[in-house]
Amino acid sequence: MKSLNNMVSALVLGGLVAMSSSVMAQDEAAPAAAEPDLRAEAAANMGQLLEFVKQGQVTDAAANREREQRFSAAKANQEQMLRDAEAERAREERRSAQLEDTFEANELLVADKQEQLRERLGALTELFGHLTAASGDLKSNLDVSLVSSQYPDRGLFLQDLIDKMSTSDRLPSIEEIERVWYEMLREITETGKVVSFTTEVATASGERAPRDVVRVGAFNVIDTEGNYLAYANDSLAVLPRQPAGNYTGWASELANASGGMHQFGIDPTGPTGGSFLAAIIDSPNLEERWHQGGYVGYAITAVGAFAFLLAIFRVLVLTGVSAKVSKQLKSDKAMDNNPLGRVLKVHEDNPSMDLETLELKMSEAVMRETPRLESGLTLLKIIAAVAPLMGLLGTVTGMIITFQAITIFGAGDPKAMAGGISGALITTVLGLLVAIPTVLLHTLVNGRAQRIIHVLTEQATGIVATHSEASSK
Repeated sequence: MKSLNNMVSALVLGGLVAMSSSVMAQDEAAPAAAEPDLRAEAAANMGQLLEFVKQGQVTDAAANREREQRFSAAKANQEQMLRDAEAERAREERRSAQLEDTFEANELLVADKQEQLRERLGALTELFGHLTAASGDLKSNLDVSLVSSQYPDRGLFLQDLIDKMSTSDRLPSIEEIERVWYEMLREITETGKVVSFTTEVATASGERAPRDVVRVGAFNVIDTEGNYLAYANDSLAVLPRQPAGNYTGWASELANASGGMHQFGIDPTGPTGGSFLAAIIDSPNLEERWHQGGYVGYAITAVGAFAFLLAIFRVLVLTGVSAKVSKQLKSDKAMDNNPLGRVLKVHEDNPSMDLETLELKMSEAVMRETPRLESGLTLLKIIAAVAPLMGLLGTVTGMIITFQAITIFGAGDPKAMAGGISGALITTVLGLLVAIPTVLLHTLVNGRAQRIIHVLTEQATGIVATHSEASSK
């Protein structure tokens, strides 16, 4: 009996476990599963427990049947979708075959039409080729021509014409071809005219304002104030730097003239105009070249200025001394305001001096005046010798800068080396410009000083000779 109870308990527990697993697998049966669990807990005898197990088996069987029905319906739908996809693929394959046949037929038709087009064009193909090349050249010339400043946007149609002739489905019209010919003739005609018109001009500060300008052929454009203008990006602008000399004055005279012949500085760079003029005005002037010498150039300039001032000062001093010496030569009485007077005063103060003492005193007086007369000559000579050495120093410094630029940027860009080479050459030029005039000034000052010293020596020798003759008598 005990074993029978154990068997029944095992069956009941197995049923409960099966019922619990089936309930967990079905989400929609969750409320129904909770109720048998509660009944199982509340079961008072074995009969009720068996009834509960039976109800659970019935519920599981119903859920399984419902699941099988869903799977069958889904399988039927997938088979229908597969049949539809296969039918669609078959239709697209038939359509693709039709399109391929149509494409091949169209290719044959296009080839036939192109052959017909080539036959009908005939010599026009070569003509259109020359016309395209001529239009391209004309457009490039009109874009940079100074005549376009008076007739803007005249080359826009050329790009449309070139695009049209580059395609095979459009042909240029007679009017378009004649316009190309017209623009060529107008460019040639306007190159030989001097005309005045009003247009917008940009100043150096960037402000734009209407201004009366004069176009000299296709070479230059100037305003009424004589400023040269540059043409770029379909607009005129005042050059930031104007050419030096009389060019701006001639330009102003021409701009305000009503006729006749006038002198004018024209740019000879052809129909583009302005490039040669721009290159000239971009060249550095003397002040800019002097600044290229750097600190060495400034030092050479300072030394040269000092040498020049010293030489001028000594020339003025010696000129005054020479005038006083000339006045002393005409006077019978020695004066203390000039070297000759001080030398003569030695004999005048000691008329009874013996010959040897007089000769020594006179030589001493001349030698005492000589350093004053030769003052500054040694310094001028030193500056004349040092200035080229300073220029050489600047040359070496500039070459060092050049080699540094080559190390950084390479030797492919000349502009990177231009600064150092320019500084090197400028300092050399400055050194020579200081040395050569200093040598000439030294010669001038030394000549004046030596003339005065010669007069002193001559007068002193004459006095000694006169005293010697008087003593011998």
